[in-house]
Parts: sequence; structure tokens; C-alpha cells
Amino acid sequence: MPTTPSDPQDRSTVRSLLRLWPYVRPVRARLFSAAFVAIVASCLSLVIPLVLKWIVDGPVAGGDPGGVWLGALTLLLLGLAEAALFGFRRWLVARPLAGVEAAMRADLFRHLQRLPVAFHDRWASGQLLSRGTTDLMLLRMFLAFPLTFLLVNGTTILVGFVILLQQEWTLGLVLLAPIVPLVVACSAFERRYALVARRAQDQVGDLTTVVEESVLGIRIVKGFGRHRSQAEAFRALSERLRGTELGKARLLGGVWALITVVPELAIGAALVLGTVQVADGGLSAGTLVAFLSTALALRWPVESIGFLLAMSQEAATAADRYFEVLDAPEERETSGDIPAKAPAESGGLRFEAVEFRYPDAPEDAPPVLARIDLHVRPGETMALVGGTGSGKTTLTALVPRLYDVTAGRITLDGQDVTALPRERLRELVSVAFEEPTLFSASVGENVLMGAQDATDADLRRSLDVAQAGFVDDLPQGADTQVGEQGLSLSGGQRQRLALARAVVGQPRFLVLDDPLSALDVHTEALVEAALRRVLEGTTALVVAHRPSTVMLADRVALLSGGRITAVGTHHELLRTNGEYAWLMSGADPGTTGAPEPAVRSATGAEGRAR
Repeated sequence: MPTTPSDPQDRSTVRSLLRLWPYVRPVRARLFSAAFVAIVASCLSLVIPLVLKWIVDGPVAGGDPGGVWLGALTLLLLGLAEAALFGFRRWLVARPLAGVEAAMRADLFRHLQRLPVAFHDRWASGQLLSRGTTDLMLLRMFLAFPLTFLLVNGTTILVGFVILLQQEWTLGLVLLAPIVPLVVACSAFERRYALVARRAQDQVGDLTTVVEESVLGIRIVKGFGRHRSQAEAFRALSERLRGTELGKARLLGGVWALITVVPELAIGAALVLGTVQVADGGLSAGTLVAFLSTALALRWPVESIGFLLAMSQEAATAADRYFEVLDAPEERETSGDIPAKAPAESGGLRFEAVEFRYPDAPEDAPPVLARIDLHVRPGETMALVGGTGSGKTTLTALVPRLYDVTAGRITLDGQDVTALPRERLRELVSVAFEEPTLFSASVGENVLMGAQDATDADLRRSLDVAQAGFVDDLPQGADTQVGEQGLSLSGGQRQRLALARAVVGQPRFLVLDDPLSALDVHTEALVEAALRRVLEGTTALVVAHRPSTVMLADRVALLSGGRITAVGTHHELLRTNGEYAWLMSGADPGTTGAPEPAVRSATGAEGRAR
């Protein structure tokens, strides 16, 4: 997972932020209008010193109280106009930037749905969550404030120094003297802050992952009394994030102190020189007042540079993190259609010299599956049997292209699965996984995810097949909300709903990964009887661990060491294959069929290669 910040020399803040332009372009008119309004409002503050100069050199020097009141009224109106314009600017950007954030979040979520499973294997969910929440919030804040005020404050400083030089060029040069050291300091600050900002945002993602895992696994945490160790892990990550945030604060505090102190020293020097010139008669008091007022008006634009740069760096880092995900290639799409009929010898589900290794495995690692040749005939049910870690689940995941084969090919009725659009492929192939996943939705909505056009009658039929009559006893029946991950239901109930979801669309091909493992023997017998009728009308591959499940199949394939080592009926393999007999009954395999070592995933993730 790419969470290591890149070298700041290889990273351009401007280039990172320019990638936001496609999202900003639709609202550019309002953003440009807001920037223009803010520039006008900021420049109004520079008119105030000129009014003060007129008051001091005019009405005050001439003893004209009426002129003083007129000047005061002018200052009041300028202040009100400035406040109104800044309020108008805020109104201009609020709605469109909320839309920009929503569009970016929608694109991120849509892209996540289209990324291959291998991507999700590598990325922690907390890292993805932080990119869709914290990072997008930082980007919206940047577009709302720093982006505008870097331009506004830069323009204000430029106009302000022009006014200063026009009033008294010698004093203006005194205030210009700190520019070079400030530019050098800001450049060094940007490089260092970019690294720390990236580290902090990655650590927020790690912290989010720990929180999410602890909440979702609360039953395990409580069941094993591990709340203290979880709290310690959280505390350690929190302390690490705290240290990083303190580092950010030290950097920001240092550059802010420098940006504040150096201009203050320059203003002090200009005050002393200006006072001497007034005393010598070379400068009017009103000009000195106007000069100093203008200089003080420029304090905020200058002092804000530090935190505006900091927010810009955080936004650039957030943009990098956001586009890291958006740049990940989606599942490769293809086009084509499956033929209505195929010759018997090519029909059904066929694996031809299939090999597979996980994308993140070393190149020299042995494949999880090696030259798999297997033919499930049309209308046939094939049971897939093998030891733990032999690759059964991995093999079944290749059929709907949750992973793509490394070599060889898989065909459905003679059509290569890679030649089928994924949407069409997943209409033809329905799956039920060993670990059933339910969503925070109603029972009916969870089941009907298996078929877009399924009716209420289809829903009822699939629930009957899965022996999910318990649904009628729920408070709102099929409309009952099952809660996050369906944890309000038992393991067997979740598995039956997952099975109902697999059969609701009456798929042409059915892939079941040990679909009955969480059921008691009585419910299992009822489900098997109903499932047998469903399997008569489909081509099915069923991962099985128990003889009762194997008996659903017409033939059995034994997967061992990443290869298909035997194919036959259940009784044939019991008589002729010692490894199969050992797996099914625990009988002594003798010397003819001793079970081979379980193949492990090249990445060490044994559970992925079941």
C-alpha cells in the first residue's frame, strides 16, 4: 500500500492541486467571482490609510471638526462595505464547493466498486475511508479559503507596496528588505511541511483502520478479553499521530514567528526613520500616519502566508492521496456475448491449463494453482474437494473474474470469460461465499442483490430453497433491517440468506463455496433436498468439505498441491484415492494417496487460497 510520502523534490504542489481542475471547472465562474469580490474587499482596506492621511493633513491640521466627522463617516462606510463583500464572497463559494466535494466523493466510491479484488486485498479499509472523508474535507477547505486568499493576499501585498513606494519610497524600501529571507524561509518550510503533512494523513488512515476493525470485531475483542491490547494499540497509533501533529505545529510556529517578527522589525525601523523625517520637516505627519496604517494593513496578508502555505501543502497531499486511488486501474473490461448454444464437448464450465498467482506475489514464487484442467459438463454439478489451503476458494473466484487467471483460460459454454462484459458474466454466474456478507439493508434487499429483475415470487422461492423460513418470524418479515454485516442474525441464518441470494436469479452457472458449513444437520438435510432441485437446472461448481455436500454432486474433483489430481464419483474416489478417503472420512490413506502439503499463497495469506 503506497503510504510512504514521495520525495518533495519529485512532487509539485501546483501540479498536484491542478488535478482538481476538472472538478472545479463547472463552478469556475462563481469561484472567480468570489476571488474578484475578495480582492475588491481587501483593497478597500488600503483606501483607509489614504482617508486617514486626508483627515490628518486636512481637517485636523486646519481645525475643521466637520471634515473630521466626514472622514469618520467615510471610514465607517468603507469598513461596512469590506465586511459585506467578504460575506458575499462566502455565500458565492459555499454551495458550489459542497457540490465539488460531493462529486469527488461519488467518483471515489464509484471507482472503488470497479477496482479489482486484488486492490482491496492490499489496501486497508481505514486508508480508503480517510481518503473519502478527511482528505476531501481538506480539499474543500482549500478551495474555499487558501486558494482564494493566496491570490487575494498576494494582490493586496502588491498593491499595498505600490502605495507605500508612492507615499515615501525610502521607507518603502525599508519594508521591502525582508522579502528575500522570507522567500527562502517559506521555500524551506514547504519542503519539510509536505513530508510531515503526508505522514500525518497516512497515520490518520491507520488510526481509522484500527477503530473500524475494533468496532466490526467487537465480539472477538470482548470474547477474548482483548480490550486492553486494542486500547494500547490505539494509544500507540494516537501517540505517533500526536507526535507528527506536534512536528507540524513546530514547523508552522517557527515559520509564523519568522514571518511575524521580521516584518515587525521592518515596520519599527520605518517608524523611527519616518519620525525623524517628520521632525526634520521632510515628511508630513499625515503621510507618516498613512504609511504606517498601510504597513499595518499589510500585516495580516503577510503573516497569513505561513498557514496558507501549510493548508495548501495539506491539500496537495490530500489530492495526491485521493488520486492514488483514482489512478489505480479498474478491472479490465471486454466485449462480446455468450452463444445461445454450444457443442457438448465445449459446453458447460471448462478450465484449460489454468494457472494463478496473486498479483502481489514475488515473480519467482510458485503459483497457487498450476495447470488446472477441469470440465464441468452442461447441467452437471461438480464438487470441489481439497485440504485446507489447497486453493479451492481461489479457483472458484476465477470463474466470475474476481481475479484474472495468470495463464490458461476459463470458458462458459465455449466462450472465454475474458471475452464477456463483466456485467454479462456476473448475470450468468452466481456465487455464494463461505463467509456470507450482508449489508445494512432489509432481508429482501440483501437477497434481491442476486438479480436485478427478480420479483417477490422469486424472493419467496429462493428463501424456500435456502430453508430461510425464519424470515417470516422477523418483526417486519422480509422488510426487516438486518443491521451492519447482518450481525443481528446467526451465522446459519446469514449463510442461508447468502444462498438464497445466489439462487434467486436462477443463474445459468452456480458457484458455491461450502454453502452449508454453518447449518445444523437437520437444516442441512432440508436445504440439500431443495438445492438438489435447483442444481438440476444449472451448471454448478460446489466447494465441499463434508460427504453430505459431496452427495449433491454428479462428480467430484480433488484439488491437491494446486492441481486437479483426481476426478470421479464420490464412491469411485473413496475406493481408489487414499487422500480423498482421508479427507472425507479420516480413514488411513495408506501409501497410495497421502495428502500433499497444502499450497500457501505466495504472499503468505493462507486464507485467500482455501
